[in-house]
Amino acid sequence: MRAPPAARQLRTAVAWNQMTRFVVDCGVVLHLATEEIEVRAEHELLAPTLLRSQTLSAMHEVVHAGEIPPDVALDRLTRIWAMPIRLLGDAVLRRRAFDLAERLGWAETYDAEYLALTQLQADAFVTLDTELARQAEGIVPTATIEALRTP
Repeated sequence: MRAPPAARQLRTAVAWNQMTRFVVDCGVVLHLATEEIEVRAEHELLAPTLLRSQTLSAMHEVVHAGEIPPDVALDRLTRIWAMPIRLLGDAVLRRRAFDLAERLGWAETYDAEYLALTQLQADAFVTLDTELARQAEGIVPTATIEALRTP
């Protein structure tokens, strides 16, 4: 099966080391911080403003469950807060997210914000959530976390 034009263009852009704008979700950002993965300097990371609350809550949840100590969680959060991620959440994004959630039959708009931001501002969406990646097919181009890594 042949990749859609947007996916072919994305692979070409990454191969040429051109700047690519990626929307990253909470799972990706947590993975980048946990594994201390460096993102290629020529890439720009974007996320909806809700990313702040999602990462804070996710780190607190694993501390509360006794999976990691608070100092480890705070260290990861410090790394996340230092990442050059442009956070966006204007009225146009919120409206697009609402419309997408309606179109997709989703009760919540959280995931729709990531897709909406990708449609409005980015080249591709990066998520580790396989179900969300499947649902994003045909709505936005997606890329793997490998596209973000430094060589």
